Amino acid sequence: MRTDEGIGAAWPSDLAGLAAQAADLIDQADAIVVAAGAGMGVDSGLPDFRGTQGFWQAYPALAKARLDFPSIASPTTFARDPGLAWGFYGHRLALYRATIPHEGFRILRELGARTPLGLGVFTSNVDGQFQRAGFDPARVQECHGSIHHLQCMRLCREETWSADGFEPEVDEATCTLRGDPPLCPRCGALARPNLLMFGDRDWIEARSKAQENALNAWLSRCERPVVVEIGAGTAIPSVRLFTHSVVLNHGGRVVRVNPRDCAVPSRHDVGMPFGAAEALRAIQACLG
Repeated sequence: MRTDEGIGAAWPSDLAGLAAQAADLIDQADAIVVAAGAGMGVDSGLPDFRGTQGFWQAYPALAKARLDFPSIASPTTFARDPGLAWGFYGHRLALYRATIPHEGFRILRELGARTPLGLGVFTSNVDGQFQRAGFDPARVQECHGSIHHLQCMRLCREETWSADGFEPEVDEATCTLRGDPPLCPRCGALARPNLLMFGDRDWIEARSKAQENALNAWLSRCERPVVVEIGAGTAIPSVRLFTHSVVLNHGGRVVRVNPRDCAVPSRHDVGMPFGAAEALRAIQACLG
């Protein structure tokens, strides 16, 4: 049962009103579809690499070398300078392993538990935070892959494997890997993260495709889904396009949480210009 009691005293009136509208949509839904971009991790302390300056603030060593995100996040960098490429991705791998998912992840799981068909996740993030937060891996689609899985640079096989055995140590002053990079256990060639980079023609997408098939099978059963889209922008619109496909193909409604760009497809949807944890706490308070 939804309730607005007490929420106005805890949050600004605009947040309280929008949270109440979002709670109404969730209360009527038969499923929650989480669609998450980089902004989802900000409340956990993760960088979202917004703009070149934001990226260089997170990686000052790359600013000195005038390397932006598309330049370092490229298969050509692994081929040209594997120590630098794995310095960047090794640092991110260690960071994601050490990061505790913020409260909003727990709230999303609890919102999903209220609905008859539960919850599914579509994310462009490669950090594995949803699985770390206890979400069912069988209903998580990582459309750009995962940093927690590896593949062969030589493509000696169309397979991926876990990165669990790789413990990177990185010189943060130069953003370079100390020690040896991971190697393919089959042919001994350099390994790379199993994620989609810029200008990437060699990403092995079989794992992501299997996730896509599983999520679509679940979505086919949903009749009144609500997409809770969080921290997804338009520069790389993978998450936005997915959200709109759920609206088009499944008649879904949208709750869009984004501090900078929360315009929604129709007047029946709700845009919330706030951060993830704050907006989700307010929605949960309305639902009681």
